[in-house]
Amino acid sequence: MEKPIGLEGKEIRLAEMIMEVLEQSLGKTVLIKLRGGKTLRGILEGFDQHVNLVIRDAETIDESDEMEKLGRIILRGDNVVMISPPP
Repeated sequence: MEKPIGLEGKEIRLAEMIMEVLEQSLGKTVLIKLRGGKTLRGILEGFDQHVNLVIRDAETIDESDEMEKLGRIILRGDNVVMISPPP
């Protein structure tokens, strides 16, 4: 008989799923929304367990479709609201 999984088990599975999606997105273009409303696009080069991200060829995107090239950047994970992996 299986034991019911508590909240801790669900959190572990969610963390594993997040890491799996990020792992599959390495070397691919991702869209990232940040606290404060900025949106960035770039190639995911690396990440850690805190969802700190290394992004290559990063650029900001705004509503007027203007882009500012940022190059290689490191994003602190607690500023990341959403990461959209490639289709």
